[in-house]
Amino acid sequence: MTLDEVLASLFPAGNTVQRGSHGVVSGTGKIEGHADVAVIGIVDGTPLSVDGALVLAGHVLDLVSKGGGGTLMVLVDTSSQNMARRDELLGLNEFLAHLSKSLTLAAAEGLYTIGVLYGHAAAGAFISTALSTQILVALPGAFPSVMDLPSISRVTKLPLETLSDLAKSTPIFAPGLEPLFATGAVTEKWELATLQSQLKAVLARRPSGFADERDSIGLQRKGRLEARAIAQRVIDEAASHA
Repeated sequence: MTLDEVLASLFPAGNTVQRGSHGVVSGTGKIEGHADVAVIGIVDGTPLSVDGALVLAGHVLDLVSKGGGGTLMVLVDTSSQNMARRDELLGLNEFLAHLSKSLTLAAAEGLYTIGVLYGHAAAGAFISTALSTQILVALPGAFPSVMDLPSISRVTKLPLETLSDLAKSTPIFAPGLEPLFATGAVTEKWELATLQSQLKAVLARRPSGFADERDSIGLQRKGRLEARAIAQRVIDEAASHA
């Protein structure tokens, strides 16, 4: 699935999205009966670099500075973060965190942030873009992962065979669309032919405030059974000490 196909289906009334440097795109999309949607993204499978993260965060903060709410869509098709020596020495993790916090700030300041994953996304690049939006939707062919099983095996020292068995019954151990949908990380799955109608439906359900419902969704889908209860316990205990 190409960027042009996604944009044409999302915004049949037209768009001004243009490619820039470092695999980043930006512009607006038109929807009849709605205000224009601000669009940014990392596309074409480009690894997310220090430079790309700065450009994306700059677009986000520019929108925040203008105020007035609105909708921000983040298109995602990136292999992973750019694991080059230069980026690591510059502190790539800090730049990815800056991007993630910029998207969180945007939502807190009234922008409705929607991630649209139409290709690959992994590790820090996935977390700082797609997972940092309020709602994440996946299109056919999307393949998200926080960490693949061989990498999890190296970090946890658990045998790959053990993790492969766990992944069959426990979504949090498994990369790919279906496991992340089960955990609530992916909110919805959309079909290419009806993207605009599905987008309009999400716009109509715009939340009144800044809320993260992924733990509740994961509980409903039986992909994350403990997260909601633990989060509520933290909230209750914090409130009791206020």
